[in-house]
Amino acid sequence: MNVLGHVILLLLLGVVTCQNNRNAKPASKSPKKMGSAGGEVAPESETQPVTSASEPKSGASNQKPSDDMKLHFLKNTQVTCNDGTAAGYYLKEFKGSKRWLIFLEGGWCCYNKETCDSRYKNIPRLMSSSEWPQTRKGLPANSYPLPLARDTSPPPRTHQPVLCTGILSSQLEENPHWWNTNIVFVPYCSSDVWSGTGPPVKARQGKDPTEYAFMGSLIIREVIKDLVLKGIKQAKVIMLAGTSAGGTGVLLNIEKVSAQLEQLGAEAQVRGLVDSGWFLESKQQKATECPDSVSCTPTDAIKKGLRLWNGMIPEKCRQQYKKGEEWQCFFGHKLYASLSPPLFVVQWLFDEEQLRVENIYLGGQSLSEEQWTYMQNLGKELKSSLKDVSAVFAPSCLSHTLITKSNWMDFQVKGTSLARALQCWDKSLQEANRNSKTAIKGCPFHLIDSCQWPQCNPTCPALIDQATHQELTLLQMLAAMGLDLQKLGLDPKQDGSLTAVVSNGG
Repeated sequence: MNVLGHVILLLLLGVVTCQNNRNAKPASKSPKKMGSAGGEVAPESETQPVTSASEPKSGASNQKPSDDMKLHFLKNTQVTCNDGTAAGYYLKEFKGSKRWLIFLEGGWCCYNKETCDSRYKNIPRLMSSSEWPQTRKGLPANSYPLPLARDTSPPPRTHQPVLCTGILSSQLEENPHWWNTNIVFVPYCSSDVWSGTGPPVKARQGKDPTEYAFMGSLIIREVIKDLVLKGIKQAKVIMLAGTSAGGTGVLLNIEKVSAQLEQLGAEAQVRGLVDSGWFLESKQQKATECPDSVSCTPTDAIKKGLRLWNGMIPEKCRQQYKKGEEWQCFFGHKLYASLSPPLFVVQWLFDEEQLRVENIYLGGQSLSEEQWTYMQNLGKELKSSLKDVSAVFAPSCLSHTLITKSNWMDFQVKGTSLARALQCWDKSLQEANRNSKTAIKGCPFHLIDSCQWPQCNPTCPALIDQATHQELTLLQMLAAMGLDLQKLGLDPKQDGSLTAVVSNGG
């Protein structure tokens, strides 16, 4: 893989810009993680969340919420972005709310001088705050244009204000359970999967830095410190959330955040929401060692990066592996069991970025039978890795990231939307705090699709032909990529059930 190819991969691995990611039609101490509960859920008394736009609580409309978020730089100027510029966060306060959502942006990583120089040249906003806007803006739900196709081109160097959608929205109809919450958006500018504790560097005005700071974990620590003056110590619930690399950052930092808040005297229940950050080890890394170039698999990139970043590993997980094997704690299925705070995992079973690791690009030039077989096995392996996760939402779809999509409530597993599942999980944790032994009937939050095929869930995001911008069924896309459907037993003319099972997600 050349430098340009690596840059494209950086972009594709979960850069969450809080923009419209809408696809076509839908296709006290924290309690230990608990099992799936399966009574209707009443809104929480302290925050008055609602379950539909038509049923607002009394007084809910007294404050007109805005999706505008204001930039705050960290008070500790020694904790910086990669290039030495100030790190910071965007804050949207909801006065009177005792619930906080702290969101970690994604965007992969760099792991040596070559990859970091390339990243700094092509995606500077992921390494520097110099072009961050003073505000991030949002729009009401259902006002976003549909994209014609997924845009994989590098963003321009000028950084424009972006939209805050999905679970980051303050619009009740788009975000019925978390709309009236204090929301913190932490931009990703450390390139270390939020793990770094490396030393700062001096900024060189007008010049590219020759050294980089990797301080992702320290940035999270300082954000929490600065939020004390904003009232986070009075919070009842604090959810640390993230997508892609930000989701992995949640897994790596949730224990430290919980311990830090406890030391500060906060009695909040700390929870984690991991979206598309539950990766499996690449099959490629078993066959070849990483060369001294930019063509590393994620596993080898993490191995190299840990040394460069002085990466932080959760202690309980670290103790399970011998020296040199700590990198395994970056993978959720290796780390999850050692974590105490409650965690909710959101994961597409056919994650596009997991597929890209194996050089599988749907909509690309071709797809081999071996790659098609790998895709099917990936879904099975992801299912298996999630079976012991107590709170999970895993649709059998081809996509990447979910919670920041403006139409995030359209997607369902077994008739339950993610927003509903999160509400059920929320309620179950309240019941746990009251030491209730009663299960919550009819309110599931362990939801993994049982169908085996990619796109077999009818609410999946639609597949888009990159050339014509038309929606395709999976079978149409596979045929366009050169697969012999009859040979693989995928011909709907011979098996009519395939037409219904493998839909276009719409």
